[in-house]
Amino acid sequence: MSLVKDPTRRTLLKGAGGLAALAGIGAPAIVKAQADAIRIGHLTPRTGFLGPLGEYAVMAVQMAADEVNAGGGVMGRKIELLIEDSVNPQTASAKAERFVERDKVAAIVGEISSASGLAIAQVVQRAKVLFINTGCNSDALRGSDCKKFMFHIEGANSMYVKAAGQAIDKMGLVKGKKWYSLTADYAFGHDLLKVAKRFMESKGGQFAADELVPTDATDFSAYLLKIRQARPDLVVANLAGTQITNFVKQYTEYGLQFPVAGFGFDTALAWGAGKGNFLGTWPVVWHHLIDTPSTKKFVADFSKRYGKPPENQAWGDYNALKILAQAMNETKSTDGVKLVEYFDKGAKFDVMKKREGYFRPRDHQIMMEMYAIEALPPDQVKNQWDVFKDLGPVPDPNEPLESIAPTAEEAACKMEA
Repeated sequence: MSLVKDPTRRTLLKGAGGLAALAGIGAPAIVKAQADAIRIGHLTPRTGFLGPLGEYAVMAVQMAADEVNAGGGVMGRKIELLIEDSVNPQTASAKAERFVERDKVAAIVGEISSASGLAIAQVVQRAKVLFINTGCNSDALRGSDCKKFMFHIEGANSMYVKAAGQAIDKMGLVKGKKWYSLTADYAFGHDLLKVAKRFMESKGGQFAADELVPTDATDFSAYLLKIRQARPDLVVANLAGTQITNFVKQYTEYGLQFPVAGFGFDTALAWGAGKGNFLGTWPVVWHHLIDTPSTKKFVADFSKRYGKPPENQAWGDYNALKILAQAMNETKSTDGVKLVEYFDKGAKFDVMKKREGYFRPRDHQIMMEMYAIEALPPDQVKNQWDVFKDLGPVPDPNEPLESIAPTAEEAACKMEA
């Protein structure tokens, strides 16, 4: 199925008017139909180094809305998605304000940049409108910057670090070892580096060096030469977006043999590296090979519609809208305060994993399994999508889900009244 760029709001309205004229429907009927729709704002970066992930987010949220509407909608009303490119924190804030003040959205879902996520959260907090974060990892959003009307289906940096950390610890790459890290130079990367250092120090390891990498960097040759000279026990990639794709491709081209691991990752970035170029051990919030009925259905439906499997950002935006629809149907309300109360009471959700997820009232982080994956050797890669193997869920099935979440000491959250 071919993809069509999102129509503008003006185009949608003109299209609705044209169809109404053909069908003999008057303007008041159109206005009433639009008033009856439940508007949901969707913000995510669709340009820049996070753009490839944002495109998966948009595809998934559109599919979720179509499924909800085909199933009767929310309280018998259709969902109307308003989709915008958030671009940067200033734009994200302005567009969130417009969603709330002009478009009267019932909720906002999306985002990937932690700085933009905070900007959106500040807007919805004032308006008492729900925001479900689908891609911002910063522990600070669950700690010092937490907000009563912001919920997180995306994993926190602490959860990613603990998921990858368990895997590389079993490989003997932590205690007494020397790490060389490359970190994305913006809010997400800074927070991730802080969490990674805390983990490393708790395990008796040390950082040989850590480098901040500009988000628009595409040439990693200078960093790779430094790594070759430092001869670390492990190269840690605290990178983001297309930085990861460029790094792993060039690392392979340079023929470096030091083990690689990352503490933040999206599977689309592995696919973008090309067959035979992906390497290392990484944490993911979800991936398309998880063996559950809901994952298999989601992957099959998404692949049929878009001609490729969903990646983990698609998982987040799809599930966020489905969870929001469930909450509105069960509370029979679109009121932000009532939805917060519903989530805080421990409602559980199928998040396509072995165990159901639920939002922790203390910081509104969803409690769920994470996963560690390891790149397959090039001779075992059979197609462009299945380029890694699953190292299993974290935490172990007999451990509580909260065991990998940020502790009160790691991320102290004080909700505003």
